Amino acid sequence: MESKLSQILHMASGLAGTQMEDIGLMSFLIIMIISLLSSLFVSFLYVRFYEGRSTGSQIHRSFALLAISITAIFICIQFSLPLSLGLLGALSIVRFRTPIKEPEEIGFIMLIVAVSISAATFNLLFLAIILTVAVIALVVMRYGKIIWKGRLNDGMLIVALPASEYALIKKELMALLEKNFPRGRIDSVSESKDESTISYSFANLKKDVLLNFQNELNTLSADASSNFFFNRSGQI
Repeated sequence: MESKLSQILHMASGLAGTQMEDIGLMSFLIIMIISLLSSLFVSFLYVRFYEGRSTGSQIHRSFALLAISITAIFICIQFSLPLSLGLLGALSIVRFRTPIKEPEEIGFIMLIVAVSISAATFNLLFLAIILTVAVIALVVMRYGKIIWKGRLNDGMLIVALPASEYALIKKELMALLEKNFPRGRIDSVSESKDESTISYSFANLKKDVLLNFQNELNTLSADASSNFFFNRSGQI
């Protein structure tokens, strides 16, 4: 048992020059379990950082099967050049037409591929480094809002009111928006003969702020309407 563990640790360094006959059933099983656990960790990262997106496809449900499948495929083909070329030819005619709804999903799929290949080639140190750097990147993108300014846009407010009233209360309306959404910005102002529409992006909206704004807007103009659109569900 001790020699088997030493063999696995030696292969995990990625410098063992492993051959197919050197792997063995136990080593193969351990690598598949490591790949599975890594995929479950990536699934946790997806749920923690991106599951709340309103347009997400819940793609993390396939991460476990993807990881063990990719790991098994690369273990099988890395020791056989004819098998590798045959698989390359087979995959060249495959077309996936299912749209990816969120750009972050591409990143998570590539992370699963990288983790699986690292496990399949017994580079467990690389696997640990990849997961560590991925966690750091996600934490920085989530909480480093000063650096990632695009993250400040959590949703959009659309205010519509008659054009005649907008001309009279334009300054008061802008002051009301700046008061309730100090970190927001105006995206567009559209004016027509009958109606004026303001698009205003906001961040970190609280429920009491939403209610106060609606009440103050109704006080300012009885004919004004407001619509809030959020970039992800469960925002408030």
